[in-house]
Amino acid sequence: MEILHSKIYGQDKPGTPLLVFHGLFGMLDNWGSFGKEMGEFFPVHLIDLRNHGKSFHSTEMSHDDLAHDISHYMDFHHIEKANLLGHSLGGKAVMQFAIKYPIKVQKLIVVDIAPKAYPPHHQGILKALESVDFEKITTRQEAEEILQQYIPEKSVIQFLAKNLYWKDDKKLGWRFNLKTLSEKYSEFVSNAIKFGVFSGETLFIAGAKSNYILPQDEFQIKQQFPHASIIKIKNAGHWVQAENPKDFNEAVKDFIFETPIV
Repeated sequence: MEILHSKIYGQDKPGTPLLVFHGLFGMLDNWGSFGKEMGEFFPVHLIDLRNHGKSFHSTEMSHDDLAHDISHYMDFHHIEKANLLGHSLGGKAVMQFAIKYPIKVQKLIVVDIAPKAYPPHHQGILKALESVDFEKITTRQEAEEILQQYIPEKSVIQFLAKNLYWKDDKKLGWRFNLKTLSEKYSEFVSNAIKFGVFSGETLFIAGAKSNYILPQDEFQIKQQFPHASIIKIKNAGHWVQAENPKDFNEAVKDFIFETPIV
């Protein structure tokens, strides 16, 4: 069984480890400053999801697959119980994991995603990524110029371009597995997580300027996560942790260090 790639901060710290999972097209490096700060208090594992970053590539990409990967990762690292944090696609992964393996979860943090199915909304990005022909380009700048033809937001282009790397054959490539992410897109975006209940303490963190968690989603959230709190971080959109790291990090620390209600 292949094990997810990770970077660990605060290995020598006591306390329950925090496992952190990025979103679609992301990688653990996106969470580096968060990992360093939190690693001052407890062990923090920044983890690449399958088909992302330096983790293994696979033709499968369902929520169940992602949950199994987390379980195998914990077993490999001899972690009996962890706090889990997931953003966007990573949020769906940790929700499915918590429902499937509740005994392994101390506290759950879900960042700007609900357990519901979402309509397809990355078609433009997928088309842009597929338009980059690595047989014809030789620089990162050329790749970014192609992305600019499809994607107006500079921040999104910069986010995607972090995935460019030089392969052994001296050609550029994407770190993520674009083929599987494109083919299996409907399995992990346009599907809700499987119904089930996680009764542990859960925090949903939404960006105040994001529409990923709507007021009408609260009913479904409370059905599956009955002990969930939902908070909004001001001056932040979907990438909450990058757009307002100060308030985001405080919210995470407050929740983790909060004494459980007995």
